[in-house]
Amino acid sequence: MAQLQVAPYGSWRSPITSERVVAKTVRLSGIHVDGDTVYWVEGRPEEGGRAVIVRRDPDGGTTDINPPPFNARTRVHEYGGGETLVDRGVVYFSNFADQRLYRVVPGAVPEPITPEAALRYADGIVDRARNRIICIREDHTGGREPVNTVTAIDLATGAQTVLVAGNDFYAAPRLSPDGTRLAWLTWNHPNMPWDGTELWVAGFDADGMPVDAQHVAGGERESVFGPTWSPSGVLTFASDRTSWWNLYRWEAGRARCLVEMAAEFGQPMWSFGMSTYAYLSGDTIVCIYAQDGTDHLATLSVATGTLTEISIPYTSMHHIVVAGGTAAGRGQPGRVYFLGGSPTRATALIEWDLATRTERVLRCSAELGADHGGLAGYLSAPEPIAYPTAGGEMAYGLFYPPANRDFIAPEDELPPLLVISHGGPTSATSSTLNLSIQYWTGRGFAVLDVNYGGSTGYGRAYRERLVGQWGVVDVDDCANGARYLVAQRRVDGNRLAIRGGSAGGYTTLSALAFRDVFHAGASHYGVSDLAALARDTHKFESRYLDRLVGPYPACEDIYEERSPLRNVGTLNCPVIFFQGLEDAVVPPSQAELMVRALRHKGVPVAYLAFEGEQHGFRRAENIKRALDAEFFFYGRIFGFAPADAIEPVPIENLE
Repeated sequence: MAQLQVAPYGSWRSPITSERVVAKTVRLSGIHVDGDTVYWVEGRPEEGGRAVIVRRDPDGGTTDINPPPFNARTRVHEYGGGETLVDRGVVYFSNFADQRLYRVVPGAVPEPITPEAALRYADGIVDRARNRIICIREDHTGGREPVNTVTAIDLATGAQTVLVAGNDFYAAPRLSPDGTRLAWLTWNHPNMPWDGTELWVAGFDADGMPVDAQHVAGGERESVFGPTWSPSGVLTFASDRTSWWNLYRWEAGRARCLVEMAAEFGQPMWSFGMSTYAYLSGDTIVCIYAQDGTDHLATLSVATGTLTEISIPYTSMHHIVVAGGTAAGRGQPGRVYFLGGSPTRATALIEWDLATRTERVLRCSAELGADHGGLAGYLSAPEPIAYPTAGGEMAYGLFYPPANRDFIAPEDELPPLLVISHGGPTSATSSTLNLSIQYWTGRGFAVLDVNYGGSTGYGRAYRERLVGQWGVVDVDDCANGARYLVAQRRVDGNRLAIRGGSAGGYTTLSALAFRDVFHAGASHYGVSDLAALARDTHKFESRYLDRLVGPYPACEDIYEERSPLRNVGTLNCPVIFFQGLEDAVVPPSQAELMVRALRHKGVPVAYLAFEGEQHGFRRAENIKRALDAEFFFYGRIFGFAPADAIEPVPIENLE
């Protein structure tokens, strides 16, 4: 065994370089099963973030369905999802460049089926009986707020017919197995889908228009998620009417809870096409549920409510679909497909055979290979922690200590801490192996990934800790997490940094401006001016702040009080900003105005802007540059020399 080298935290050399973080990595989403064929979508950083539909045949061979430059990505709600559907060997997808729907069969050139117009499409299904696609359409014509509808597109003529309209938002149109009924979700400003949605169902008249629409579940204070039809045509859904997203069936005009427990069988619907359960047969559901920050896979008896956990080495799972089983007319028990990861496994597309109880990895988001690609001894295992925070509450997080088999720090030194505030803010961190986190721990940083109040996975009451308190509760929970680790003597109280993207960027800047805890920070496409965000963002989130902060402009004083840009006088530590110049969610002005204010004040500040990037970076070269630049920045601030040869970052006002 090689002798450990003694070196200060932050100066350790790690094989987990920024190049390694993006090399042979993809973003996985959009699973479909069509007969014996499996499809998925993978975003490829090395192709500029292009989203490619991949087909896997029963013999294991794979084929890219959409050739360059076609990019399978929709901009409905800006966050997209639900950009593909597959029916009997035909693939339909939304193309990012023009947002038109295309039809393609393997080996052919995609052909458009919608016109050139300011229209976007998502979350489609094929209505075979009427030869049409039913989907969510977002209409950006007319210079007004976009109009969202449930719309049918005739596959023979391309003619479009609005089926359901009048509300602000729609999602999840789902046909009953016999094609006679349509279910959908809808909600209105200022609610987000995890605040309050309604589930409706209707029949069809002779012209294929919905009739006799019936409200099934949901309302202003009830969030419904994932409507799904059983093989016999019973509508099933997740509802948080008991404070937890539990599963229900609509039977004889009432909702029957299948299993009531303090667990989440639903997820925040940030994007379309999400799924947490599917029918194996008329009596059996396979489902994913979250409890205490960990995901579980189980089967659920519809008749008895018996939940039987499946022992499987994954702690974070989503997007489940089923093949085989009596739900598909194949006989039980079938195969389950989902995206799953764990602290030792990167997110992968998993095929789980219920008969043999064996798994097969069809595609991994990071091709590490055996021994994690030689990274054994360089990976930090997350420790779930709970700690006290403001108001007598508890907050949660994952703590990653430094890990590098080649190095040890001097005995009298404690590691610097990087606190991560996730986006959303109604989202949650994940325990899945993330090389972007391991990049830090392998160089001698400790990392705390915080599930602050407002995060999902802990019930509605925990989510609603953030109602009216964004910029307070989340900031307290991040600051108190750092204080807790300092008190435990696990990190250096003089070298505390915080980073976050989007809403996490706002939490970061607020923590730096309003709490005397952190000594440096990094905002990735973060919010600095709440009032500006309320006035200038996309439709989906344009009223989100009504609940998080208060109605604007009636609560303008609160917006001013909680905006880092309006309180630069209290921000005195160095900050680095990263921004995509085509970001429609958090416009570049949010970063640029903050940089200008800090520059004028004389606070050390750095700014990296990336051409062609939207909300979240997708190009390999930009992901690498942002990661290395942030590490270089902390090296200058905390006084350590990175072992890597990193392109310097200009830091203004730093002597």
